[in-house]
Amino acid sequence: MNRYLAIFMFFIGFSVSSAQAAPEFMVDSDWLSEHKEDKNLVILEVRYYPHRYFTVGHIPGAIQVQRFKDLGDNHSNPLMRFPSRDAFENTLRSWGINNDSTLVLYDDSNTALVSRLYYLLELYGFNMKHVKILSGGTTDWSAFEEMTKEPSPVPRQGTVTLKAAHPLLSVEWTDVYDDVVSRRDPNIVLLDARPHDMYTGKVIKHSIMGGHIPGAINVVSLDGTSAQKWRSDSELAELYKAVPRGKTVYVYCHDGFRMSLAYMQLKHLGYKDVRLYNGGWSHWGNRLSLPTVDGEQPYGGDFEL
Repeated sequence: MNRYLAIFMFFIGFSVSSAQAAPEFMVDSDWLSEHKEDKNLVILEVRYYPHRYFTVGHIPGAIQVQRFKDLGDNHSNPLMRFPSRDAFENTLRSWGINNDSTLVLYDDSNTALVSRLYYLLELYGFNMKHVKILSGGTTDWSAFEEMTKEPSPVPRQGTVTLKAAHPLLSVEWTDVYDDVVSRRDPNIVLLDARPHDMYTGKVIKHSIMGGHIPGAINVVSLDGTSAQKWRSDSELAELYKAVPRGKTVYVYCHDGFRMSLAYMQLKHLGYKDVRLYNGGWSHWGNRLSLPTVDGEQPYGGDFEL
């Protein structure tokens, strides 16, 4: 009997020791239940379809974030270029956010939507130790806790003060064209985080042109998630094995969410220098003068030589 008990305890111990710890910025629904009445806590919801904040419901007290209007530049082309510091600061203040606020972000899209908000907060110098993401999002919360369809009370105007955009967290199309398409800088990796059919040009969506930017490799960032949660660190490392460590990584997608998820995943894995293309494929793929490549290879056709 003791021998069987020892074997059982061995496997229990092995399971515990081999389990991957969640990223430090992830919290679960139990944590939020315990802290949702904290004085400085602000809960922010980003849904794929914004009307579901009202028709399906939200966590009590959560403030609605409209993913395009609130997280992009409403006066640019394309719309999902990064908002200016002043515009984003005003948006945060309208949500009642102060410099000492603790933020809990959640969505219904495997954290792809909240990753954009997370990135913008980091871009403009918010204290990221105060930013949490609800693992499991709406799915985990609604499994054990009540949702409400009543709009949350309008918060008191916040006083948060942001900093100038961090110069090493983003790039423009001219950087991509110069460093990757033209000079082929060996110290830079260009990463396309879109679905593979969009990368190859089989599917054309959100743009006039199909394919990818010459030199880009394809890693689908949403493949690093499952059931509204991140996969384990070992699975994420396997997903990004084609991205050499120690390189500068430029990332893009079509509207700014998948690339932000890739940014968070890569930073979590220990990649030091990750920068997002401001405008992404919604910019490049709608500029007829900029070159594209169809197919599986990063450089194809006239760009092979």
